[in-house]
Amino acid sequence: MRLVWQFLAVAVVALIGGQSLAAVQGNLWLTLAIGVLTAVLSVLVYGWVVRRTERREVTEIARKGVVSATGLGTLIGVALFGLVIANIAFLGFYEVNGLGSVTGAVGLLGFMAAVAVSEELMWRGVLFRIVEEWTGTWIALVLTGVLFGLAHLLNPHASMWGAIAIAIEAGGMLTAAYVATRNLWLPIGLHFGWNLAGSAIFSTDVSGNNTPQGLLDTALSGPMLITGGDFGPEGSLYSVLFCTLATIVLLWTAHRRGRLVPLRRRAEGTGATTTLSR
Repeated sequence: MRLVWQFLAVAVVALIGGQSLAAVQGNLWLTLAIGVLTAVLSVLVYGWVVRRTERREVTEIARKGVVSATGLGTLIGVALFGLVIANIAFLGFYEVNGLGSVTGAVGLLGFMAAVAVSEELMWRGVLFRIVEEWTGTWIALVLTGVLFGLAHLLNPHASMWGAIAIAIEAGGMLTAAYVATRNLWLPIGLHFGWNLAGSAIFSTDVSGNNTPQGLLDTALSGPMLITGGDFGPEGSLYSVLFCTLATIVLLWTAHRRGRLVPLRRRAEGTGATTTLSR
């Protein structure tokens, strides 16, 4: 039941924040303020509900190192998306026509902060963390990654390929970032930087959503496997490639740090839980 209560608590904040953002769409400063407020409240509610249901210190959102970890994750997320765009542009399928909208970019800053924080708390902080306790790291990574991808089928312009790409990119890379650090700030930063680059900087669609124009006035067209089509560059093979490489590096780091949880099973004839040897 702790999984249910924790997930619902953060989901309620995310739902209210999302409805509020939709209500003030087009208002720059209200979008920024509500987005940031949603992100902050999500963290506070997550900390409260985990303490109530698990009776422990919530170390995965500890204040120590929050700025450095989130900042590093943001830089990596922006850089990875930049690599994707650079490769698409090299092939002539992405063009910059000039400057776009600074105000639009500022509004997207708040919106993407709310999305990144609430989704990481729900999917990595609650769902993956608890499922990992039952199944071990590898099974939990696959299960929650697949569910995260399938959840994106609800987005506009979604496709099965887009869901698969998201499952590999976000379900793999963001989960691996949590496992490597046992902290949610790095995956939050990665998620935020990736979405911010895609929307506020390079002005592309994000996960099938037609986001407002960002800093650049751009045009993206070409083969779906290269550009991602209507789903946006997250559906590009370049995104799958670069995020897979990042996932491998993060999981290797987790292995070196001894942070992978092995598969567990019930001992026959008893209620004890044993760890399978590797």
